[in-house]
Amino acid sequence: MDSNNQHIAIIGGGLTGLAAAFYLQRKIEEEQLPYQVVLIESSDRLGGKMQTVVRDGFVIERGPDSFLARKKSMSQLAKDVGMQEAIVPNSTGQSYILIDDQLLPIPGGAVMGIPTEISPFIKSRLFTPFGKARAAMDLVLPRSKETGDQPLGPFLRRRLGDEVVENLVEPLMSGIYAGDLDQLSILSTFPDMLETEQKHRSLILGTKKNRARKAAPQTSKADHRIGMFRTFEKGLQSLIDAIEAKLPSEMVRKNLSVESVTKKEKGYMIELSDGEFMQAAAIIVTTPHQAIPRLFPDYSIFEPFKKMPSTSVATVSLAFDEHAVKQDINGTGFVVSRNSPCRITACTWTHKKWAHSAPKGKALLRCYVGRPGDEGIVDLSDEEIVQIVLRDLKQIMKITGEPQFYVVSRWREAMPQYRVGHTSTLRRIESSMAEELPGVYLAGASHKGVGMPDCIDQGVAAVGKVLHYMKQVNLEKEMVHMK
Repeated sequence: MDSNNQHIAIIGGGLTGLAAAFYLQRKIEEEQLPYQVVLIESSDRLGGKMQTVVRDGFVIERGPDSFLARKKSMSQLAKDVGMQEAIVPNSTGQSYILIDDQLLPIPGGAVMGIPTEISPFIKSRLFTPFGKARAAMDLVLPRSKETGDQPLGPFLRRRLGDEVVENLVEPLMSGIYAGDLDQLSILSTFPDMLETEQKHRSLILGTKKNRARKAAPQTSKADHRIGMFRTFEKGLQSLIDAIEAKLPSEMVRKNLSVESVTKKEKGYMIELSDGEFMQAAAIIVTTPHQAIPRLFPDYSIFEPFKKMPSTSVATVSLAFDEHAVKQDINGTGFVVSRNSPCRITACTWTHKKWAHSAPKGKALLRCYVGRPGDEGIVDLSDEEIVQIVLRDLKQIMKITGEPQFYVVSRWREAMPQYRVGHTSTLRRIESSMAEELPGVYLAGASHKGVGMPDCIDQGVAAVGKVLHYMKQVNLEKEMVHMK
């Protein structure tokens, strides 16, 4: 590659990097800007954790399986790459919490576990009479005097009590962050809860008002069968493939790692694993936080990332003949309370939630393992993990015979944990970067949201920052030439 200092490098080819590459290239073409984009990915494929296995008519997700419809950036990206017609909604159905060895329905009206309807909450067997009375105290408790960052768990326990948190809120939230609620930052995970308490005093009343305000107009009965989640007919990887197909082939460089980034008088020098050196005027870094200090060994500003923990998890998908999985519960899945002896943390009856995911007459179960304190399960063999999962499942439903096949996917240190102070730490890092590493920007799940739409939003925001920076640099060059 030549030494023209108009190259923009994107390090990391997950969804964040892909979204940044796509929108940056589109902007360059629309405005005929004199920049060249290079996307560098260390593995042999793009998409990060968005990986789909299509086998024997089954569509199996190794990583995330869906995105929230109300977060528009994912649907917009799909539209922009011609995938809008391939989006499918989930089928709705009752979801459950596993407590001890019982599956109990999640009460209607619960928003991330916060009750907003009295009758379903009162009738629920998830809580003792004392637990229900303790949660009702939220209606009269004063708002907290602490308005800054704080652990999410203690905040929710103070408002709703231990039972509601342990039996409802925590299992639901574990699917998002796979972390310890007593360690997670409320400002970095659910800042709206803190805002709701400060504005409405009661978390329950405030959440109920917010829910009513955001409620959609009255819909038909058929519409009620359409859920809040979306995916693609051929899996999430089909979106990755569609984005890649829109990028110039010379832009994407796979099987290539960045060894280090060095600041030069003009721009940056990137050392690659094949021995090549590449110049770049600006860089978007979308790698996991663990890799960032290694990329910039001369800068202590990234030291906090060395201390930022991540949780290891695994997904286990099991394909069966439909008659082999018997249960008299009509639903789409369950999450597991910490009060259950099971090692799985959740299970989705995927064939019921996603009609396209299994052939007729087949069943597809997808289970999750790995949580703080039990991450060692991820390091067991496939066979050992599957036996643990089947043992847990057989406590809940009748399963006859062995699975037709299974797919175990390990994600080591893949779930970044936003501890208390994460937001302010990130703000300090970005402020220091503006001074010490101008033109370098961070984006991705380690920073401002782990969901796929959140990652897209960060990629798009980074594109705006890079273009602004590049225009400023070129303006300064023009002024120098004029002198």
